[in-house]
Amino acid sequence: MAIHIDNAEDDGLIGQINTTPLVDVMLVLLIIFLITIPVVTTSVPVDLPKQSNQVRQAKSDNVIISVSKLGQIYLFDSLVHNEQELIDRVLPFVQKNPQPVFEVRGDGQTRFQEVGRVIYALQRGGVAKLGFILEPASQ
Repeated sequence: MAIHIDNAEDDGLIGQINTTPLVDVMLVLLIIFLITIPVVTTSVPVDLPKQSNQVRQAKSDNVIISVSKLGQIYLFDSLVHNEQELIDRVLPFVQKNPQPVFEVRGDGQTRFQEVGRVIYALQRGGVAKLGFILEPASQ
């Protein structure tokens, strides 16, 4: 926005509207609406479902893959040295009909990246059913 100053006529009125205060007020109102709208939309009383864990017994045909604290991979109790070896060793289980459930046990101290590598290797190996073994929370 430009201001036109005419030196010949000092008494003249400026015929332009200053919109800066209007923009400031509109931005403040926009911020207020953005803050209050989420509060208004979540004020509807809803009866949410309760959390429940069903403890299931592990079947003998489930394939258990463990990831240690150091990121070492174990198929049942035997050490697997890398992801390609894991893919090769789960291939006979993948070819069974019906395919068994693969259960991943990750140590609580291990990095998620290590468990993610195992999941990705199982996906590349053709695993269709994958589950996680967790320790139930104490109540």
